[in-house]
Amino acid sequence: MNFQELRVNKFLLKVLDELEFVYPTPIQKKTFRRITAGKDVVGIAPTGTGKTFAYLLPLLGMLEFSKEKHPRALIVLPTRELVLQVKEEALKLCKYKSLRIKDVYGGANIKTQIENLNDGGVDIIVGTPVRIFDIAVTGVIRFSNIKKLVIDEVDELLSLGFRPQLEQILDILPQKRQNIMFSSTLDQDIEQFINRYFIEPEIIKIEDENPPIERIKHLLYEVPNINTKIELLKFLLSKNEFRKTLIFVSGKKLADYTYEKLREEGFDNIGVLHSNKAQNNRFNTIKLFEKGKIKALIATDVVSRGLDFKEVSHVIHLSVPDSYNDFIHRVGRTGRAGAGGTEVLMISSLEKQPEFISDIPFEKIEIPDGILVSTVLLEEEKQLNQQKNPVKVPDIKKGGGAFHEAGLKKKRIHKRKK
Repeated sequence: MNFQELRVNKFLLKVLDELEFVYPTPIQKKTFRRITAGKDVVGIAPTGTGKTFAYLLPLLGMLEFSKEKHPRALIVLPTRELVLQVKEEALKLCKYKSLRIKDVYGGANIKTQIENLNDGGVDIIVGTPVRIFDIAVTGVIRFSNIKKLVIDEVDELLSLGFRPQLEQILDILPQKRQNIMFSSTLDQDIEQFINRYFIEPEIIKIEDENPPIERIKHLLYEVPNINTKIELLKFLLSKNEFRKTLIFVSGKKLADYTYEKLREEGFDNIGVLHSNKAQNNRFNTIKLFEKGKIKALIATDVVSRGLDFKEVSHVIHLSVPDSYNDFIHRVGRTGRAGAGGTEVLMISSLEKQPEFISDIPFEKIEIPDGILVSTVLLEEEKQLNQQKNPVKVPDIKKGGGAFHEAGLKKKRIHKRKK
């Protein structure tokens, strides 16, 4: 079945044809007609399977031109970067349709965003939960006309602690509305959320027949510490095959540290992405990476969630992922749309190795000759080293010559003073 047979709106079909999209992915095919029929729908599918178009195509097709000032549809997403990405995809699809699609997110001036929503009106608001709720409670933008609600990456929204804001948004929306939700996973927490707010939803689950984990190479290096990992990273990034690389780290400090160390060695075509970076800086970095202007991007897990980077050749774990979900999220950035890819895991004896790592078919690679093996530990590594190899302090109660003699000496002195 192609998009035309799926009965996609003719204006959207024209754009899809220009973009050379012919056949819908399984999640797009199975959810399209259920969404257009007005049912509450929950789509569960792995990353890289086309979930964004799965809700944008039916949603944009159902909305027609209107002079109504206030929004008729709402799309809720976990991060600012993902908000901008989805908005751009929606505007791209609306090339031949007159729909007003505007974004709201934290870190920007709320008054400016409200003025933007008021200026010419809005059909679809794409935004992060906290900012959406903050705008809703002002009463300046009415949410009483919203008939379509989309919650994307709901597993991430809940794991990031946005449940209170989601519930507040759902409570202020009209009860007569269509709920559409997409997620990469379905757990008990999500099921409880669905049962509370959705009306007889159709849950459509798609298993990736050829998941990224099975179609990419898995390489493992045992590396003693972060500084040595960075030395190995320099070696790898110097290779031509590492043409578009995502480097995942555990936190913001390590991201900046790695970035600075690489820049000191003349690696100019790299970027860094984390929540402490200025908003414009983050957006520009993402665009440069998407366009191939920078070869490698150092990122934390949170800010890179949901970003759909195309043609990523390598994923490098400079820090071991905390959970299997984090691991799948990282690995899913490469090997997308049926393509191949490579992941590189660098692990030290100081790091805790999650159980799931042993289930992945890693090929163990020796550190190449010529790589500088550092003995310098970062402060965090020193703490881990102390936890793993604590200094044994003699037990005074059990005795030991020096301690016993000192104790007797003190007693004698005490007696003399009496």
